[in-house]
Amino acid sequence: MSQVFSSMPRVGEKAPRFEAQTTYGKIVFPDDFKGKWVLFFSHPADFTPVCTTEFYAFQKRMDQFQELGVQLIGLSVDQVFSHIKWDEWIKEKLGIGITFPIIADNTGKIAALYGMLHAQAEGTQAVRATFIIDPNGIIRAILYYPMELGRNIDEIIRMIKALQLADREKAAIPANWPNNEIMGSKVIVPPPTNKKDIPERLKNYECLDWWLCYKSVTR
Repeated sequence: MSQVFSSMPRVGEKAPRFEAQTTYGKIVFPDDFKGKWVLFFSHPADFTPVCTTEFYAFQKRMDQFQELGVQLIGLSVDQVFSHIKWDEWIKEKLGIGITFPIIADNTGKIAALYGMLHAQAEGTQAVRATFIIDPNGIIRAILYYPMELGRNIDEIIRMIKALQLADREKAAIPANWPNNEIMGSKVIVPPPTNKKDIPERLKNYECLDWWLCYKSVTR
């Protein structure tokens, strides 16, 4: 089968709309999840080693995702019956059932729509794509992992927390937050838009210079 390529949705764009069958019934995406944060991710195939460890890891952190108001949605090119059987295998062998929906994209149309089909994947297998989508249906972050590397769930949770904090505080998030080497768990105040704001800014915030100021927040 020849490789299928597509353009990739971009950060800041509306998440492309589609209808699909899942292990929990039919969904219209992102319409059915308006008002929620969504973690939408693809995996190459059911009953594969790395994917199994990922699904186990996502489900183990479900309490944290729920606390953050995040809905998880998985996808692969397998059919629903394969997803269900794989779910049963994970529960039997690893002691945990998958409680989030898994999309059956056996035609590969959704994977193509979201740019999940890359040269490394075989046929219509999707690479490990991850989309963080906000309550307004806007794509806020995109991660791509190669076939041989499983995702880092800690980093995904950190990103969601950071994006939610950035929205709430109207601020930017420094590198390695919440353990930044310069400012710890503090966040960066947006730069001033004119010279008149500089004196007040230097008075109200901690600053390394007028263009780099930060503040403490309640997490």
